[in-house]
Amino acid sequence: MTSAPSADPVRPAAFPLVLGLDTFGDVTHDADDRPVSHARTIRDIVEQGVLAEQVGVDFFGIGEHHTDDFPLSAADVVLGAIAARTRRIRLGSAVTVLSSDDPVRVFQRYSTLDAVSGGRAEVILGRGSSVDSFPLFGYDLADYEQLFEEKAQLFAELRKGGPVTWKGTMRAPLHEQDVVPHTESGPFPAWIGVGGNPQSVIRAARYDYALMLAIIGGSPARFAPFSRLFHQARTQLGRDPLPIGVHSPGHVAATDEQAREEFFPRYQEVIRRVARTRGFAVPTRESFLREVGPHGALYVGSPETVARKIAANLPLLGANRFEMKYGMGGLSHGALMSAIELYGTRVIPRVRELLS
Repeated sequence: MTSAPSADPVRPAAFPLVLGLDTFGDVTHDADDRPVSHARTIRDIVEQGVLAEQVGVDFFGIGEHHTDDFPLSAADVVLGAIAARTRRIRLGSAVTVLSSDDPVRVFQRYSTLDAVSGGRAEVILGRGSSVDSFPLFGYDLADYEQLFEEKAQLFAELRKGGPVTWKGTMRAPLHEQDVVPHTESGPFPAWIGVGGNPQSVIRAARYDYALMLAIIGGSPARFAPFSRLFHQARTQLGRDPLPIGVHSPGHVAATDEQAREEFFPRYQEVIRRVARTRGFAVPTRESFLREVGPHGALYVGSPETVARKIAANLPLLGANRFEMKYGMGGLSHGALMSAIELYGTRVIPRVRELLS
């Protein structure tokens, strides 16, 4: 069980509590511990999204990736399949790498998802901490910052509705351009994912994006200044408050020991594979136990342990939303379905009870 981190909480704005799940489409393994096909992985994600609604999860997000381990390059298509089989759960990206995409096409895809789902679409935009899409689509990493700045600005204009006039340096300008389909009920929610860059926090505030704190390692308390900065920037701009969310990895099982034993070897192997290109330290058992403890970034444990940790960190960060990045390459579809069921039926009600 966890206890509340010792730090001054950030004053939260009055927004509804939202508890969701995110996936990067990690390739799962079968009963013989062999990786299943990309197609099977994608079909399994559709079933996971449908189950998430059935057990009471508020939001289901899919993060864009372009590698053999994470074959989710077209999240909106998979979300459309989930939308066709659900009625309540909100659906969105987690994240869309806007820097290597076209803002007009992103807007069109998610406004189409919004229509198909009856107004349940959201989009979380990111610069791309995983940069596989840059060479794939012919973008220069030297333009990393400028690409996101201009495209975030254009996407903000598109969300306003009506003909768009815009000019930048990284794509063709628009002049009184009508972009379809139009949304039925105003702009769908849009967020900017921030992994530790204050400039991204200011950008989100300036362009009217909600703030999603991507906390994947270390103490969540170190992100509290970003929440304060976001509130201050919105106030100085004379704008109304916007929601703040938290995205972090996790895994739920019947007991703390089971959750840790299922998750750790897979987590260690995934980090080992990406360490060379991402600069991550390969986790040891000791460092892993620190991360799953009260002051770490991993939400791994029994429903009670995970719920208490969520309930402790949301007030600390002034956040009203938590999205657990469930799954890890090598886990089975059955283990993920069990984790989703426990998260929806036991973690979510307990978090709501603790925060009530």
